[in-house]
Amino acid sequence: MNFSFIGQYYQFFLIGTYYTIVLAAAAVVLGSILGVVLTLLRRSRFKIIKLLGDIYVEFVRGTPLLAQVYIIYIGVPMLFNGSDIPDLVVGIIALSLNAAAYISETIRSGIEAVSRGQMEAARSLGMNQRIAMFDIILPQAFKNILPALGNQFIGSIKDSSIVSVIGIAELMYKTTIVRGNTALGIEPILVASLIYLVLTYALSRILAVVERRLKQSDHR
Repeated sequence: MNFSFIGQYYQFFLIGTYYTIVLAAAAVVLGSILGVVLTLLRRSRFKIIKLLGDIYVEFVRGTPLLAQVYIIYIGVPMLFNGSDIPDLVVGIIALSLNAAAYISETIRSGIEAVSRGQMEAARSLGMNQRIAMFDIILPQAFKNILPALGNQFIGSIKDSSIVSVIGIAELMYKTTIVRGNTALGIEPILVASLIYLVLTYALSRILAVVERRLKQSDHR
């Protein structure tokens, strides 16, 4: 095993890690926002709106992320009359739209786990359905689904490697360059894998702390 290349190519891994974090963070934030919106659409009393939300979720869950990346990569510039959209933006859009479908399903299950009596009690106090959903139901659902959301966040870090196929300089893309320059097979991949492990482990520890504090607040 030869890891002497790290001294010369460590900046490649740092730059790749930076873009991986940017992609994952953007996917988590935008995916969560879109996931909430998508959940509300799927709970709409209008059947057409509900059907469109369900179709979107089933499409995303039933097709590979790689295919979705290519669809966005080719389709987004077409929507803007061939405008030059930065690859990083395309990658963020693709990962966010993918994460939104899974987060929506997670939020839906969390909402259904909240007692129906909570909504009825809120409505009896004069709240409309929107206020009751955002002030009463969603905060309770969030506590129930935090572990599942954590898994989705961790998955977004690993899924970001897919966008290397469209030339985004994230960690796996940079690792491929290092492999080509050094003619080494497994060593650069081991370094990249260790970086992914550090990122996902750190995130899982942070989420564990948040979950523990939420449980302590419930006891109080």
